Amino acid sequence: MSSFFIDRPVFAWIVALAIFVAGALVTPFLPVAQYPRLTPPRIVISAMYPGAAPESVDNTVASVIEESLDGAEGLQYYETTSDSIGELEIAATFSAGTNPDIAMVDVQNRMKQIESRLPQQVVQQGISVFKSTGTFLMLVALTSTDGKRDSVVLSDYVNRYMLRDLKRAPGVGAADLWDAGEALRVWIDPMKLREYNLAAADVTQAIATQNSTVTAGTLGDVPFVEGQQLTATVTVRGQLISPQEFGEIVLKARPDGSAVRLKDVARVEVGRDSYASFSRLNGKPSATVGIKLSPQGNAIETSDAIRAKLAELSRSLPPGVAVVIPFDTSRFVHVALHEVALTLLEAVLLVFLVMWLFLRDLRYALVPTVVIPVALTGALLALYALGMSINVFTMFALVLAIGILVDDAIVVVENVDRVMREEGLAPKAATRRAMKQMGSAIVGITAVLTAVFVPMAFFPGSVGGIYRQFTVAMIASILVSAFTALSLTPALCANLLKAPPRDAPGHGAHGKHSSRGFPAMFDWTSRKYSGLVARVLRRAGSMFVVYLVLAGACALLYMHMPNGFLPQEDQAQLQVMVQLPAGATQARTLAAIEQTETILRREPAVSNITSVVGWSFQGSGQNVAMCFVDLKDWSARDIDAGALRDKLNRSLAGIMDATVSAQMPPPVPGMGHSEGFVMRLEDRGGIGIQALTAAREQLFDQAKRNPAFADVHSEALPDAPRIVLDVDRAKAYALGVSFDRIGDALGNTFGSTYIDDFPSGGRMRRVMIAADASSRMTEADLLNLSVRNLAGQMVPLSSVASLHWTTGPSVLTRYNGSPSLDVSGRPANGVSSGAAMAEMERLAQMLPVGVGFDWTDTALEETRAARLTPVLIGLSLLAVFMALAALYESWTIPLAVLTIVPLGMIGAVIAMYTRGMPNDVYFKVGMITVIGLSAKNAILIVQFARTLHADGMALAEAIVAAASARFRPIVMTSAAFLLGVTPLLVSSGAGAESRRSIGTGVFGGAITATVLGLVFTPLAFFIVVSVQRFMQRKFKSITREKPSASTELDDLPRADIQGSRES
Repeated sequence: MSSFFIDRPVFAWIVALAIFVAGALVTPFLPVAQYPRLTPPRIVISAMYPGAAPESVDNTVASVIEESLDGAEGLQYYETTSDSIGELEIAATFSAGTNPDIAMVDVQNRMKQIESRLPQQVVQQGISVFKSTGTFLMLVALTSTDGKRDSVVLSDYVNRYMLRDLKRAPGVGAADLWDAGEALRVWIDPMKLREYNLAAADVTQAIATQNSTVTAGTLGDVPFVEGQQLTATVTVRGQLISPQEFGEIVLKARPDGSAVRLKDVARVEVGRDSYASFSRLNGKPSATVGIKLSPQGNAIETSDAIRAKLAELSRSLPPGVAVVIPFDTSRFVHVALHEVALTLLEAVLLVFLVMWLFLRDLRYALVPTVVIPVALTGALLALYALGMSINVFTMFALVLAIGILVDDAIVVVENVDRVMREEGLAPKAATRRAMKQMGSAIVGITAVLTAVFVPMAFFPGSVGGIYRQFTVAMIASILVSAFTALSLTPALCANLLKAPPRDAPGHGAHGKHSSRGFPAMFDWTSRKYSGLVARVLRRAGSMFVVYLVLAGACALLYMHMPNGFLPQEDQAQLQVMVQLPAGATQARTLAAIEQTETILRREPAVSNITSVVGWSFQGSGQNVAMCFVDLKDWSARDIDAGALRDKLNRSLAGIMDATVSAQMPPPVPGMGHSEGFVMRLEDRGGIGIQALTAAREQLFDQAKRNPAFADVHSEALPDAPRIVLDVDRAKAYALGVSFDRIGDALGNTFGSTYIDDFPSGGRMRRVMIAADASSRMTEADLLNLSVRNLAGQMVPLSSVASLHWTTGPSVLTRYNGSPSLDVSGRPANGVSSGAAMAEMERLAQMLPVGVGFDWTDTALEETRAARLTPVLIGLSLLAVFMALAALYESWTIPLAVLTIVPLGMIGAVIAMYTRGMPNDVYFKVGMITVIGLSAKNAILIVQFARTLHADGMALAEAIVAAASARFRPIVMTSAAFLLGVTPLLVSSGAGAESRRSIGTGVFGGAITATVLGLVFTPLAFFIVVSVQRFMQRKFKSITREKPSASTELDDLPRADIQGSRES
């Protein structure tokens, strides 16, 4: 193939340009994301049992639905939550790769099958099944710049004119408005109702009957009488449109002809449809929408679509109103990918400098450099063809590939230069000779580098999604690089390089400056290296012991490496959770939020603070709140998010009435709500919720005294105060008070009951009824409530009921059908997540019998990946062995090559230890890369030594000659790779932790793979061949391996052997 392109250089250029142009054309159409789709599909089942306690929801609804889920295809686990307002949510997580649409249809069908077993009220409310949309992508806030509008007005504007457009934006999975919109509130006075002998049910019935739409028909409609000349629609003004009109609703007619109207017993106004939660932006009222990404959405594209839509909507905003985006997770994605792109450019420049340093000729340096853009665009073309994206992992693959891409071209250029110098051939003839010698070596190296990455593509789970994207980008670039090394590179060498004068001392790297400076120093190093190899072979036994020590140290260090998943990045965002004691009012929570905001505003690194009172990731309630904290750009602050989190937590600990903690977001959006790990303690022995709670407190007590943890807590809300109303049913029956009337009276007075709708500004708004605030504050208000009996008399509730105080769970949770409690935590500084999780498992195993545990979210993926890593490494080594054995029809070359792999791995492990980094996903990717690099360097020496030995040279002499001849290309390619990954090693800014993690392992591994590999590869081949000979002599029945000297790989001329001896 090479000869074809040497004779047709234009054709070679056309093929390379075709690859480049095709890749460049599809690049703008590649989706851009932080990560590939790592979050497993999650289907959420939501149901409502109005007025039911968590225990009732758990027993009568949750258990039935959970039973129907068991056996669903692809189901991994499910988490169930039953809260104090009767709401049930079951989040079912399916294995990665499951089609979420098919999974949702399956779940919907299962819900239909069990509807008859559920309470009728639950079926009437409806069971919702939908795909989970994960964490928030961004927040959109509407604010009043002149301070003339409160959050109710702002929220109503968002509801009317913005929310629907935001929900329809491409990629949006959900848009949740935290601030309630307008509603007509009817605040009844129970005392006045009693005076007029009225019940709350009379009010709701009157509103429902007198605020209705009447369809009156048409005057003169067909069929009409003869002579009818006019037709007209008859309308009746039924629906009321203002508080004043609602106030005139007649509740009761008196004997004297007067009427009791709604305004006589209630205060009617336009207020909120819910007072449970509201938001603030930087301490001022706002209306905030939380935007969630759809399961198939792209963060950057969705963020851009939202911003474009907001720019359009902003043109219609009234004066004094502004829309802002105080929180956007896609900002980190933009900056992180930009930083990786800069790293890619830096790597290209550094690789070019290395080649120029060694080759000392611009022409020689340009030939390998041309390969880089062709190979990179070829990889992008492969990503496009396979439906993948440009993300952190594919970009890392391209950065690591930079140093590998030029290897084949460097080997070709160096060999052409050597042939021209040693044999005096013209560039075209020298290129033909060099490609005949190196063609098979290039194919072998490509096969090995490709084979080592293939097993990664079949890794299961979310981590498999990472590996697949990395593998495709890496393999595609390697294959395109190999193709150009066999086509474009020889064409360039034959037509671009110049032959040295016959009387010149050398050319290229050995040209006119070879007698001094770097070339002279390198020649001296090469001669010293040849002597070192000879001495190593003379002391093969003792050096083999040294090798065993190094390999054993590598295995020992690797086995004791702490595990991790993904580094915790500075995403320029923090989340602050606020929780007050159970039963605390919203006013106390607001006071705590104001103190929190004051502390946050003191920090120069803080840009925006979006606070939500009454809601958090922990749940809803008057005693909870949350702040989304947006930090300034990485270059505009001198403190990273982790250090700021620790600093804030020290200050926030001074808020006396609340537990306030700052947290960083999770490494992978959608896998949990915050950093750290989540363990589920489960009741697997029927021990009861109290015993399970005691076990969790025991675990907390031990973990909080353990230095491995910086924080251990529960995200569940604590038990809340309850008033238990004991109804004497016998006395109620005797007095003619029905139980359902008691429930209606309580719901209409102490609840917030939806009655009807009324038109407002072209939209329908709710009409809600509840007692005025002053009538629902004390126990006396509850007992003084009057209920109408069957005789029409008003009976005080105290006549048929009594009450007492107790506590009960605000939320009940189950995990895979078992009652469960969460244990959330974060490793201490300097402790990896894997080490912290291992310590937590040790403590959990000491809990009483009947208590089990499971990991969930990120922690679950981390444990699964850690268990399968040895399998991945083993398969990669097996793939390399099989590729080498098949290519070279030999068992000795694969053994000699794989013997060097631990020497590369030990450098990677030591580098990670030195920088205190764990065995995470990035290290595993880097380690597989190091295996390929180690094998590549070993192949260059082993295959040449095998050829020389087959041509009659003594084994030791052949090994020394091969090592000397391959010293220069190995050092050149390794130096190019090392400088190519150096920008990763010293990264800073957004995404720096990930870049340093992958760069550290690869850099350390490449150093030892080169330095130790140059020493021990000759030794390994010497020992393997010597052992093989010994075994052949000892067992005559074993066929002596006959090396083939006729293959293209081994077809090296005697002149080359002689030149190797002289060097």
